[in-house]
Amino acid sequence: MKDHLYSERFACPVDNISLPEIEPRLLSFNSPHGACPVCSGLGTLLEIDETTILNPILSIAEGGILPWSKLATSDTWFTRLIEAVGKEYGFDVNTRLGQLKPEARKVLISGAGKEEFKVEGRNRQGRWTHFYSSFQGLVSYLKERYQESESDFVKAEIEKYMYKESCPKCRGARLKDEALSVTINSLNIAEVTSQSIIQALEWIKKIELSVREIQIATPILKEITARLQFLVDVGLDYLTLDRASMTLAGGESQRIRLASQIGSGLSGVLYVLDEPSIGLHQRDNARLIETLKKLKSLGNTVIVNEHDGETMEAADLLIEIGPGAGEHGGKIVFMGTPQQIKKDPASLTGQYLSGKKKVTANSHPGERSGLTAQDDKKVLKVIGATEHNLKNINVCFPLGKFIAITGVSGSGKSTLIHDILYRALAQKIYRSREKAGAHKDLEGTENIDKVVLVDQSPIGRTPRSNPATYTGAFGHIRELFAQAPEAKIRGYRPGRFSFNVKGGRCEVCEGEGTLKIEMQFLPDVYVTCEACNGARYNREALEIHFKDKNIAEVLNMTVEEALKFFENIPQIKNKLQVLNDVGLGYIRLGQSAPTLSGGEAQRIKLSSELSKRPTGHTLYILDEPTTGLHFADIGRLLTILRKLVNFGNTVVIIEHNLDIIKNTDWIIDLGPEGGDKGGKIIAEGSPQALSKTKSSYTGQYLARIL
Repeated sequence: MKDHLYSERFACPVDNISLPEIEPRLLSFNSPHGACPVCSGLGTLLEIDETTILNPILSIAEGGILPWSKLATSDTWFTRLIEAVGKEYGFDVNTRLGQLKPEARKVLISGAGKEEFKVEGRNRQGRWTHFYSSFQGLVSYLKERYQESESDFVKAEIEKYMYKESCPKCRGARLKDEALSVTINSLNIAEVTSQSIIQALEWIKKIELSVREIQIATPILKEITARLQFLVDVGLDYLTLDRASMTLAGGESQRIRLASQIGSGLSGVLYVLDEPSIGLHQRDNARLIETLKKLKSLGNTVIVNEHDGETMEAADLLIEIGPGAGEHGGKIVFMGTPQQIKKDPASLTGQYLSGKKKVTANSHPGERSGLTAQDDKKVLKVIGATEHNLKNINVCFPLGKFIAITGVSGSGKSTLIHDILYRALAQKIYRSREKAGAHKDLEGTENIDKVVLVDQSPIGRTPRSNPATYTGAFGHIRELFAQAPEAKIRGYRPGRFSFNVKGGRCEVCEGEGTLKIEMQFLPDVYVTCEACNGARYNREALEIHFKDKNIAEVLNMTVEEALKFFENIPQIKNKLQVLNDVGLGYIRLGQSAPTLSGGEAQRIKLSSELSKRPTGHTLYILDEPTTGLHFADIGRLLTILRKLVNFGNTVVIIEHNLDIIKNTDWIIDLGPEGGDKGGKIIAEGSPQALSKTKSSYTGQYLARIL
């Protein structure tokens, strides 16, 4: 007769392991009950990158230890400790770090173990003293400083020399071993969530359960299936379930929220969506429109702020506001059905929808259907790109051309251009510390002397930043006011007309024109400064006039008004003219950066680049610059981009808008799908050549309009 040992606490007498009761919190990496104890549920650890902390061409005294470059000449006990280490290993603070012997470099980076060094010098009282200390190495010291510091600034500085590494304990799964031991159909929860949404949906449908398990799981499976299906319906089937929210594009985040609203089944709700088609390929537009119609069919009202023609034509009611932008707008130009707007001659939108007007670029080079990437000697080539879902691809970028990167959402466009091409060039040209995505090599970089990423991030995050300061026009305006006779009599210099320094600015609001009121658990509120009434300057500065206008009145001008006002001042006029050319004549010179939209910020950056002297060897990278742009504005944008190319520069643009794509010189189409099913080059060539490629979704849609 054998004894059998049973446990009510999920304990194993052989391995001496005991599991707690299985409950939802055990399977959550946001709970201490389920999170991996090493990475605290993050799945990654921040490690010091040894290759970035030393500059080989400098000595320690010259700031060669980059995290301490500002303290290199300071006589601290830490620098004395390094000097003591150097005495033992044959170097001093004046030795170039690139000339260190391998053993000395290893000690400096990783430490000398238990070996102790005599550190001597004068203390604060001026007495000569000494002590013995071990040296743990720069990497260990930085890690310790990062973990112990409560200063966000110190942490941010150290993070410049760190990289993310998968947690060695959970290998990126984020959960404890106990949670990962729970499986369904041989898969644990981390393996299930690492699947794409479409794969997870198929897996859920194929789960085999017993009769008893079916009774328990049916309502749960029904809810999971419905939610996954909603995500598929809005074109997000390529995303993995464990994708970090910070890596999602704005359009993806908006569509996830849209899917959750459909799942709620609410009715009688007013939904307002701002450009939901952002980042969406034409192929997936129909699915998004069907989703919006589903919301309407549930008894809801859906208001969409949109510039996409297909979405406009699917609407029940169109309201056009205009006729222009800024002060020239604000009126209802049209209200009616899509069919009615096409017949209204007063509607600019209607003229584009009806085909009476078309988006074209001035100075387009014409038909180049026979062009190939190798036709031009100067080519930038990415070899062996394997980051994320890219399938070991080689990509040629013909230089001096207008290039579009196309493909369905999730096909690998941003990975190729942002993570690999931009970062690799930034490392090469600017010695950037940001690591490029996985690739074998980048050829042709000798033909590029500058790379510019023109994205939709704000030109500044405080009211101090504005179009005048960003474009450099404000410097010339301040010099102009300093030349005024009254300013010369009073001895005012250009700095007197800056709202960023003491002197001419209002000291109550410190030149911001507004006062920030912290609302604790609510968003901060900005109110107009009562001392200067938003003018930003004190009385003395406002007494100086140029052509009967003071500095605050000039900053309050629109670009159009300022162009006339400064028509005889070339330095200022040229910068303002470019702003006007990109369609921003309605914005005010002193308009604070937080009030500008992403599209406006991007066009301000473009105008800033256009106002500089062209080198002809610059690579400009833009990610969906048509976001928030009307058909007429897209035409202006095309003209600007074509100007950059005509100067001999190269423009690479990630885009879904067919009006832009059809006006490019060269297209690189990725796909065929998103996620794991993407990452391949489907086709490349001129728009005309791509329109004949049946395997390309982009080509199929181009064929309809060319």
